[in-house]
Amino acid sequence: MELGLRGRKAIVTGASRGLGRAIAIELAREGCDLAVCARGESDLGEAVDELEVTGAEVFSQVVDVTAAAEIAGFVEGAAASLGGIDVLVNNAGAATPGNFDALSDDEWRADIDVKLFSMIRCSREVLPHMRSRGSGRIVNVNAVYGKYPHPDFFATSVNRAACLSFTKALAFELGPENILVNSVNIGFVESSQWERIRQRRAPDLDPEEFFRRTAAEVPLGRFGRSEEVSGLVAFLASDRAGYITGASIDVAGGFGRYL
Repeated sequence: MELGLRGRKAIVTGASRGLGRAIAIELAREGCDLAVCARGESDLGEAVDELEVTGAEVFSQVVDVTAAAEIAGFVEGAAASLGGIDVLVNNAGAATPGNFDALSDDEWRADIDVKLFSMIRCSREVLPHMRSRGSGRIVNVNAVYGKYPHPDFFATSVNRAACLSFTKALAFELGPENILVNSVNIGFVESSQWERIRQRRAPDLDPEEFFRRTAAEVPLGRFGRSEEVSGLVAFLASDRAGYITGASIDVAGGFGRYL
């Protein structure tokens, strides 16, 4: 399927590893030039090497998405290097497992900052560039727990619900300007974060048993793979999704008991 992404300029946050890296590679293979950021310099460098193999032009910068000034500098640098911005994928985030009693104020603040406020700040910075081109695509990577709350992921459940509301409200506001905003909600997708989750939720449980029990919660009986998410993100960034905005689409193997 020709998605019509060749020559588009895309930003992907949290692109050094896992899902963010897979999304950036998918977009590069579809012909996009990329601006990528992450906190880890070595992993980001490896991602850039992999992206450049596709022939894409790549701009990269080490960025903490909880720092507004760093985001502003990165977006400005990306637009100058690539010649504009057409697509933003808000992928940066981190898991903060724990029930209500376990979460401190500092953990709540950190979680909402890296999830909701990174989306707010990145979207704010790219909008002038998208408006100058007369169109744009914003894809927010969210979580099924935003619609299917779980007490062991209390902060994620609350803050991802806010991210879903942000996506919908922004889609309403920007629709008349042909800037489309959508959410991709992941379930249990393979990533290094899951070992950190295990250490916090069940440190005494054998890792293999922990992952077996977790996968059993999913109707498909397994964790998802990054490339099973990245294809949908690329589609939503493309011309083929030109009449989709304000949508909230799960990629979760059937996980999530709601209509």
